[in-house]
Amino acid sequence: MRLLVPILFIILFTLAVDLYLFKALRLFCRNIKNKKRKRIIYCIHWSIPLITIIIYLFINARLTGFRNPKTYPALFNIFGIFILIYLPKIIFLAFHLLEDISFLIVKVFKRNLKRYLFLSKTGLIISVIPIFLILHGMLFGKYDFQVKKEKINFHNLPVAFNNLRIVQISDLHIGSFGGDTAVIKKIVDLVNKQNPDIIFFTGDLVNNFAEELKGIEPIFSGLKAKYGKYSILGNHDYGDYFRWNAQKEKEKNLDELKSMESKMGFRLLLNSSDTLAVNGQSIAIIGIENWGKPPFKQYGDLEKAGAGTEKYPFKILLSHDPDFWRQRVTGKTNIDFTLSGHTHGMQIGFHLFNKQWSPAKLRFNEWSGLYKEKNQYLYVNVGAGFIGLPARIGMSPEITVIELYSKCDQ
Repeated sequence: MRLLVPILFIILFTLAVDLYLFKALRLFCRNIKNKKRKRIIYCIHWSIPLITIIIYLFINARLTGFRNPKTYPALFNIFGIFILIYLPKIIFLAFHLLEDISFLIVKVFKRNLKRYLFLSKTGLIISVIPIFLILHGMLFGKYDFQVKKEKINFHNLPVAFNNLRIVQISDLHIGSFGGDTAVIKKIVDLVNKQNPDIIFFTGDLVNNFAEELKGIEPIFSGLKAKYGKYSILGNHDYGDYFRWNAQKEKEKNLDELKSMESKMGFRLLLNSSDTLAVNGQSIAIIGIENWGKPPFKQYGDLEKAGAGTEKYPFKILLSHDPDFWRQRVTGKTNIDFTLSGHTHGMQIGFHLFNKQWSPAKLRFNEWSGLYKEKNQYLYVNVGAGFIGLPARIGMSPEITVIELYSKCDQ
């Protein structure tokens, strides 16, 4: 019964919204004289919250049984349909509430006032817009993989690494695809097409379970890079969002995930570092375990991870959560370049006049793209997968190509 409280909240919320909208529906139907037709309309109205409540009670009752990765698409689609139905309702509700308030104020001064439902009708028209946006995001947007490219110059990057071509992928949440190997192959092919020198995966390979990777390993192993593939863990990789029967079961799940990443050819950095050497020159690659602001766990230990890297002239840090960059990196270390993921750009946003906005901006200082603080850089990848809402609305899944250039004196 882990989700009983939030599900009760959803049920009460659903009933409150539909009860208030039923009042609006009766106003819209006031001129319908056929009582049978009215009853049919009212039954349709109440059938939606009834079905919603039954589904969420079923989910709560069966929660511990949802271990099969193929159940994720079903769960997320249910959530997507809920948003598809209730977001337009909430938008309409806002207009209808404003009309109610205006009508009551005016009625104080004019008793025999006829209600024309202008604001309600306007709200009804506007509320249709998110239906099309959400449907597009669910059917097409979440598969519209985009390759974003950046070029960065560094004065202290050894010349042997001039034009180093990095490909970053992040937040795949493989279980969300329900074992759809065609989508994973599409991602792998798109990454390999970029001819990477090195591949960095910045966490959240799965939603909770190592078994989400079953059947995917041979395809994901096909990622190729000249100097190798590195990865770190994200908050979802630890299995913290599932109620395990025992701590040992959770630990076994994490060990299996680590083993599978290794078998797929990734060098998993767990508060550790590695050295990349080219033509007698070297740089350090540092990877920390997940660290985020509460309620996210803080497994990351930069001091431990960076031990022994002091002698290298250039350092790259992999940190799943971008908050770590401003909290522990900028102005406190000499780490040159950090790569992060985690935000997903909230999977919704828009671009206008070379500007982008997303609700993620309200939560994260750095949530998408390239950031600079003096001589230290951060790139935040908005992820290639999805979780929760099975959609990408104006926030396309991303594969990033970053070219590093050296300005060192030769």
